[in-house]
Amino acid sequence: MKKIFSTLILFLIAFVAKSQYQVTLQTSNYKSGLAWLTYYYGKNINVEDSALVNSKGIAVFKKNQKLQPGIYSIVFPGKNKLVDFLVDKEQFITIKADTADLINKTIVTGSKENAFFQQYQKFIVLKGKQLQAEQHAYNNSKTKADSLLHENNYQKFNKELNQYRENIIKQYPQSMLAVLFKSMKEPGFAIAHPVTKQDSIANYEFYKKHYWDGISFMDDRVIRTPFFLPKVEKYFRDILVPSADTIIKEADYLLLLARTNTEMYKFLLNWLTDEYIYPKYMGQDAVFVHLFEEYHSKGVSNWLNEKQLIAISNRAYMVMSNLIGDKAADLDMVDSTGKPCPLYNVNAEYIVVCFWDPTCSHCREEVPRLDSLYQAKWKQQGVKIYGVLSENEKTKWLQFIRKNNLKDWIHVYQTDETKKAITDSQRPGYKQLYDITQTPTLYLLDKEKRIIAKKLTLQQMDDLLQTKLRNKPAN
Repeated sequence: MKKIFSTLILFLIAFVAKSQYQVTLQTSNYKSGLAWLTYYYGKNINVEDSALVNSKGIAVFKKNQKLQPGIYSIVFPGKNKLVDFLVDKEQFITIKADTADLINKTIVTGSKENAFFQQYQKFIVLKGKQLQAEQHAYNNSKTKADSLLHENNYQKFNKELNQYRENIIKQYPQSMLAVLFKSMKEPGFAIAHPVTKQDSIANYEFYKKHYWDGISFMDDRVIRTPFFLPKVEKYFRDILVPSADTIIKEADYLLLLARTNTEMYKFLLNWLTDEYIYPKYMGQDAVFVHLFEEYHSKGVSNWLNEKQLIAISNRAYMVMSNLIGDKAADLDMVDSTGKPCPLYNVNAEYIVVCFWDPTCSHCREEVPRLDSLYQAKWKQQGVKIYGVLSENEKTKWLQFIRKNNLKDWIHVYQTDETKKAITDSQRPGYKQLYDITQTPTLYLLDKEKRIIAKKLTLQQMDDLLQTKLRNKPAN
């Protein structure tokens, strides 16, 4: 029995040791201070652990858990120097570093991955100097022959660098270094020298089709590098057509590819949500609403805390009823005399809905400018303005209208009785339905009350209206 118990203890000790990581720093440059073990994640460098450097220049980072694979760094005391290394399956790593020359005098043991990585770092430093020298020489060339010589040399050195990476990918396809090189690769183009428009289209389609070649969305090692996030950003911001439908289709596809890898799935859904919760282009909020309805509301983002989930939910409910192309919600308002004047009673080819507040300094500047545009051309073009008082300042509202001679507008406000009835029935108010978080806020509706545009500046609104009117089909 005693023998069995001892064997069990030894097994448990071995199991605990196996599940730990240990990164040991040895440096003669420091005899004290706090060093940090960090890793790349998106644009951030996150702290994994910290350790004191002892009088012998040794710091030991260890925990009873495994490090997630990726590019890690040890940041030296003072935070002004760091050394990068790779972490994958091998978790017991020793780094001997001399801060006088971290590239050539750093030795990493306990990891085959880092032997390749160190060789590559030395190689890229050499090639970087050669490429920089040829670029400088090319810029200072005096003759066409010199220019051609340095251009050819540059291409030669660049080819050698790319070939080095390709050799690693072929020889060690499952290595961490191969994952890095694949994430850095550009797909190239089908037609080297495009001439026609069709050539350019073919190149775009080829580039887009092969953009993710070599990236496995079931392998999360790539997300803990500085290379993957820029690739994601470039794809969604520069490569894709910036329409909501296109983005939604691509987002769903990548999330489908990543569905079996928790970390990759989490990374992509978090980034997509952050990117489109307050999108850069009008209409892309439909992407965020889709992400909320198809993912967050179904409980898949269980890594988010309650505060984050509430913020996402609240934002989704603010924009889901005012998406571009959808019909705008009716507004149960009365005019300055108390006569009912709902939005859907307004008949015009185009309606500009302006939510404003006479106590808002920006409104006091923008509303008269809006009226100038309206009086100068919009009114003659058949456009109507439906001006909504956004705060309970009826007296100041009427004074501002009279003072600035805002005639021919449809001026409306919501009565306290209507507001109470909406609240009592637990229906969303107009501020939620139209996402009114600041004033003035402008919407452009067509005659069917569909939302054409929202939250534009006055100049943008005028440009869009004039384009619409110019392109209006003749009867």
